[in-house]
Amino acid sequence: MDARLPELRQLASLVEIIRHGSFTRAASALHQTQSALSKQIAQLEARLGQPVLVRGPGQLRLTDAGEVALRRAEQMLAHGQAMLAELDDQTPQIRGALRLGLPLFGADALFTQVIVEYLRRYPEVRVQLEEGGSKRIEQALLSGTLELGAALTPSHPELAHTPFCHEPLDVLAPANHPCATAGAVTLAALADTPFLFYERSFTLNDRLWQACRQAGFTPREGGRSGQADFLATLVAAGQGVVLLPRVVARGLARPGLVRLALSEPAMTWDLAFIWRREGYLSRAARAWLALVQEMRQPVAD
Repeated sequence: MDARLPELRQLASLVEIIRHGSFTRAASALHQTQSALSKQIAQLEARLGQPVLVRGPGQLRLTDAGEVALRRAEQMLAHGQAMLAELDDQTPQIRGALRLGLPLFGADALFTQVIVEYLRRYPEVRVQLEEGGSKRIEQALLSGTLELGAALTPSHPELAHTPFCHEPLDVLAPANHPCATAGAVTLAALADTPFLFYERSFTLNDRLWQACRQAGFTPREGGRSGQADFLATLVAAGQGVVLLPRVVARGLARPGLVRLALSEPAMTWDLAFIWRREGYLSRAARAWLALVQEMRQPVAD
């Protein structure tokens, strides 16, 4: 065997660093120290005989060799996870790990009871949850880090999906906003108000930006967060408006803000469960999909 072949943990470290965009966040996700993670990358580069990352103040990018290493690392890790899933499926019971990605918004309202029931039915399955925006979940599925994820309906040809819900987007606005008493509002009527956006891994950002441009204006950014509670607090403080799925928005009532229906254009949060089209879908994952369909109920207005 060629001595240059890296260890799987070194390759996994590279994947996590690129996925999280920094050594600090990757170290936290892997429950390692930053120095331990840096050592893994140094050992990887020593084995390969080439640098894989360019590091500097505010800069972290792959070298050409790093691009090759990352692509192959993702393939190797995905094949390894598929092997473990297939081995788990050789037993009579549904067991093993369900590596599941859920959205930062709405997961508590939509999936808490499903998770409780799933663990009751399949106590030998370890549910490994990761939360994030649709872009991050898609990336994790393609790399093999996740097996199944809930995200906005994908367009990537390597991802298959089954629809889950179609939630209208509502507007949270400050209570003193000129449209606050209208009950419903058009996107164009908000053109002079700052918009609060989501963290950059959210595909919904792109859809909202495009909808504003089609309505005849470029939105002014008033802030950005991946936490719905914090966005609602910013709205109540008069920092702007935010569009959120109704299942999320209706749980954020507080003094200083109002919830308005978006009358034009009609925008929805089209959530689907997605997986790699050519990947192995374990019995644990198939059992989750079946349970979600069984327990799915319309969300009240």
